[in-house]
Amino acid sequence: MLRPLIIALLLAAGPAAAQSVAFGGMKADSSAPVEVAADKLEVDQADGNAVFSGNVVIGQGEMRLSADRVTVEYANEDQSRIRSMHAVGNVTLVSGSDAAEAREAIYQVESGGVILTGDVVLAQGKNVLTGDRMTVDLVNGTAQVDGRVRSILQQGGN
Repeated sequence: MLRPLIIALLLAAGPAAAQSVAFGGMKADSSAPVEVAADKLEVDQADGNAVFSGNVVIGQGEMRLSADRVTVEYANEDQSRIRSMHAVGNVTLVSGSDAAEAREAIYQVESGGVILTGDVVLAQGKNVLTGDRMTVDLVNGTAQVDGRVRSILQQGGN
């Protein structure tokens, strides 16, 4: 994908401190229904968790999360309500015109928070940020990138 080119470009750019950025172009509705598509589903009745694997795509309103494998944790008191989702492998989070990639992500559905970890790359138009960890607030449309943050910020115009 674009990751090798983006990483090579970022290595040539200077490092930056932890950065807060807008994310998603629009606020996500964390109360919207969650739709999941995958090649396989395994359910553990004992702990109430579900594991989706193979080409997993999760949609909620305008937000899309894809990964190789996603474990869904349901609320103990209400098995119809999702508490969190733990995505692993080739994770991509898209909201509005913004897109982020990482090795792992934890989506706290009730609060609308997503934590991406491991070689995080955030693309916003022509601007790119990388870091070790990105915390996204889908309710407010903001994100913070931490851990050896590097950025390429295009100057206006072309």
